[in-house]
Amino acid sequence: MAAERDSQPSASPRRARAAAGPATATRGRPDVAQVAEHGPVEVRRSARRSRTVSAYREGDRTIVLIPARMSLAEEQRWVAQMLERLAARESRRRLGDDALAERADRLSTAYLDGRARPGQVRWVTNQNSRWGSCTPSERSIRLSHRLQGMPEYVVDYVLLHELAHLLVPDHGPRFWSLLEAYPKTERARGYLEGVASAARLPHIPGAREAEPPDLPEYPEDEPELCG
Repeated sequence: MAAERDSQPSASPRRARAAAGPATATRGRPDVAQVAEHGPVEVRRSARRSRTVSAYREGDRTIVLIPARMSLAEEQRWVAQMLERLAARESRRRLGDDALAERADRLSTAYLDGRARPGQVRWVTNQNSRWGSCTPSERSIRLSHRLQGMPEYVVDYVLLHELAHLLVPDHGPRFWSLLEAYPKTERARGYLEGVASAARLPHIPGAREAEPPDLPEYPEDEPELCG
């Protein structure tokens, strides 16, 4: 496990918090098996965390955020658990992505004459301001995991919306004309408007934006993963 451990002498809690700041990295023993399976693992301790643990990927590195008060034994236990959960979630997502790619092909054939052919279609967990996004230059489409469990016609609308962006990047008349063939466009937009209004969730798919990082904290007894 690639990490850093403080070598500074012990100090009062107040001084330790001031020295540590929001988060500090700690160095423990490298775990060869973990590095081989997950790549470099960096553990960051924070005096501001009291009962939260989270983990996310940063390039080829895995970042695990833990409270500063944790012992080395607790750190190792939580790191192992979070790595397992992160790997399991990514495995489930890959399976879901395959089905999503097949769905995109069917929608493109049915409503866009097969002209929209994405290179990648996947679910993501860090889109909290949009239901979907598209990068035409990379031919990639991302759908928010918040859509999972919604009616199929709603998911189809968002996916078709992003497929249309592969052909027309803006939201001008040409873009909206591409969606006219889909019979449930207005119904799906109404559904998403209702959900967004009730829960203050992402807006209806609009202009493309950069994906912001999403690093929420969760109770220690039910740790979650950041994506």
